[in-house]
Amino acid sequence: MTQLNYHHLRYFHAIVREGSLTAAARRLHVSQSSVSVQLRQLEENLGCALFDRKHKGLHLTEEGKMVYEYADAIFRTGEEMLATLQKRGGRFSDVLRVGAVATLSRNFQLSFLKPVIDDERVEVVIASAGMAELLAQLQAHTLDLILSNRPARRDAGTSWQNHLVAEQPVSLIGSARFRKRRRFRFPEDLENAPMILPTLESGIRNHFDLLMQHQGLTPLVAAEADDMAMLRLLAREIDGIALLPPVVVQDELDRGDLFELYRIPGLHEDFYAITVHRRFPNPIVDRLLKK
Repeated sequence: MTQLNYHHLRYFHAIVREGSLTAAARRLHVSQSSVSVQLRQLEENLGCALFDRKHKGLHLTEEGKMVYEYADAIFRTGEEMLATLQKRGGRFSDVLRVGAVATLSRNFQLSFLKPVIDDERVEVVIASAGMAELLAQLQAHTLDLILSNRPARRDAGTSWQNHLVAEQPVSLIGSARFRKRRRFRFPEDLENAPMILPTLESGIRNHFDLLMQHQGLTPLVAAEADDMAMLRLLAREIDGIALLPPVVVQDELDRGDLFELYRIPGLHEDFYAITVHRRFPNPIVDRLLKK
């Protein structure tokens, strides 16, 4: 094997980070053909394929994943060196790339990430997408972690690490009309009350339906949504009772627009930070998981 050409490695690193040859060429201000040539020369130099060309799109081979981890560590260290030498004061010199499941509560995301959002040394990049797309980005190391209200399914071929980072209680939330002088009676006061519920696929909904069945009641469903942000909007717009974690509508509760009527015992929503094993993990992730 000949001596490593770091110029070739920089092009490969950009391809993985940007997600395509075209985007990498745009980022590097060169032609796509130049990027393709540099990649081919790097593969010839290393003696292995870095991308699986049997499928559409860019999919790293096992060797490609290993090379990217090393390359990311090399260039991250180089950026830290330049920041130190240039004495830039450390503002936003580090980067944390977070993927968030599109249906996840924004309030939870901000609460979990607040320690690094408040840190002027860290630039936080947040991208929302479906779980499958986010896992693919995490596997390619273009994300440092994923935030989700469901763990990633693991099998012999994956190395996802599911970290339970929060358990939020689930409550019945309603407008002032449902906040009577006497204490809210559960489940009697739900009779004939319009309800805003998570969809049937939700673990919260499944638990609630079983609870209602045990009590001999059938909820009067006014609206359903699988997105916490949409549930929040529906809770504000529909004069009914919503089933959701109070953290989702914390601003509305603080303002007195909505009220927590009843906290359901034993029912909570779990929140996970999902990572993947890396030879050189981002130290900011470790800070968040240990907080």
